[in-house]
Amino acid sequence: MLHTTTNTHIKYYFILLLIGISLSSIAQEQTKFKEKTDFQFTAGLNRGFGLGVNLLFNDPAKEFPLDIRLGLGYTWLKPGSSSAARKIFINNASNGVPEEKGHNIDLRLDFLKKITILDNQDSYGYFGPRYSSFKGNFKYVGGNEDFDITTKQYGLGAGIESRYNISSNVKLVVSAGLDYFFDAKLQGHDTSYSPNNDNTNARTNNTTDEQFRYKDADKAIDQPGFMPRIMFGVQMDL
Repeated sequence: MLHTTTNTHIKYYFILLLIGISLSSIAQEQTKFKEKTDFQFTAGLNRGFGLGVNLLFNDPAKEFPLDIRLGLGYTWLKPGSSSAARKIFINNASNGVPEEKGHNIDLRLDFLKKITILDNQDSYGYFGPRYSSFKGNFKYVGGNEDFDITTKQYGLGAGIESRYNISSNVKLVVSAGLDYFFDAKLQGHDTSYSPNNDNTNARTNNTTDEQFRYKDADKAIDQPGFMPRIMFGVQMDL
């Protein structure tokens, strides 16, 4: 279990490193258009408390009418019901004191169109695809069980954003939006549940003597679904 968790962490760090290198390379390619490339740092509510970094390309091409934004976010989330997670993914034991924690790493691509909101002409509507990597950890102190539930999902998002000048190259950013992530396989320990119920090592519900199904796992685990976002931050010229 420890070896698997360590490998998972290494994989996440490697993905983040590649993303960072890619964003850095893009920024370097844009050096001759410095006035068109901006960096954003945001914080706020993304169902849980979240942080985000964005690289924004204004007017990326003369023939393309939209701005483009690449983003990376990290959100702390409540992972779900510890008792239900244990029954559905491990066993029906009830010993131990449960401890739980969860987080979500999301990648986003936005296309932005300039609009006016409340007389602010530096406002935008945006939309684009999303990717999410969620992990919930459930630990039972005294019960000798510590396991992760993970899922990787694709989604879509949209919202609005306004910017307010603080100085010549720094702006306050206020953004509100909604992301939606599609159902995907939930897996933990040696068990997995898929939306089409092609499940692996599904546990048995002692109440009905029937195997748990994806809808049961989906109800027990609070992986991303609808994710309302209210974010505040700063934007700086690169």
